[in-house]
Amino acid sequence: MDLDRAVAVWDLALASEADLELSTTWYHGDLLAENLLVRDARLAAVLDFGGLGVGDGTVDLAVAWEVLDIDGREVYFDALGVDEGARRRSMGWALAIAIAMMTFPYYWHTLAARCTARRPMAAAVLLEPACFDLARGMPAVEEHVSAMTPVFAVT
Repeated sequence: MDLDRAVAVWDLALASEADLELSTTWYHGDLLAENLLVRDARLAAVLDFGGLGVGDGTVDLAVAWEVLDIDGREVYFDALGVDEGARRRSMGWALAIAIAMMTFPYYWHTLAARCTARRPMAAAVLLEPACFDLARGMPAVEEHVSAMTPVFAVT
């Protein structure tokens, strides 16, 4: 895992908190692939409401990096009207969820498949082009961005 990229994503997520207004949005709190039931390529049900709460609902946007490709994420975020701050916070949530599952030793034995499934989720966040477009010019993350090797080259 590219730790410079991970720190840059985290810094972006934290920096976006400054723009956050108090929210009374309901959120699921554990909206991840294992809690989604799909039938005929359509969402049929959402399971496990044990994390239900009120606050910043961007935690529920983290699923985009687990189940959608880059084009699907754009459609999803556009349809929901997700602004840059919410996108940044959701990237932080996705990375935090992925890293937590991969690094808690207890889960290596009890939920090994779930730990393995979180690696592509973290990779999707770290390879998100919008993350680094958004980071340009932000003093808090500029040093991390400048130290990164570009993932995508424009020729």
